Amino acid sequence: MSYDNLLRKQVVSEIKKKRLITFILIILSFIYLGINLLMGDAGFLKYRQLSAKKIYLANEIKEADKENARLRAQIKSLKENPFYAEKHAREDFGLARPDEYIFQYDR
Repeated sequence: MSYDNLLRKQVVSEIKKKRLITFILIILSFIYLGINLLMGDAGFLKYRQLSAKKIYLANEIKEADKENARLRAQIKSLKENPFYAEKHAREDFGLARPDEYIFQYDR
């Protein structure tokens, strides 16, 4: 009878060991998945970084579009409006008509 009891204890002990190993493997798998979901190549941290970069680049594109529109308007004004072209030549290049004098002051 003691042999049966000893065998039963040994079987119960083996079952407990298997359950413990299974439980540890499941916990380690969840830890691995959690770390991978947070810090992996397609993880949450990478997603937030890419989202912030996307917003930054979208703002850069909007600013570049505004600058392009301003430059297009300036080009159109230079081509079509002779007064604007003369003003631009006077202010930016220091040009004058033949009968004019230009006074420049150091700032």
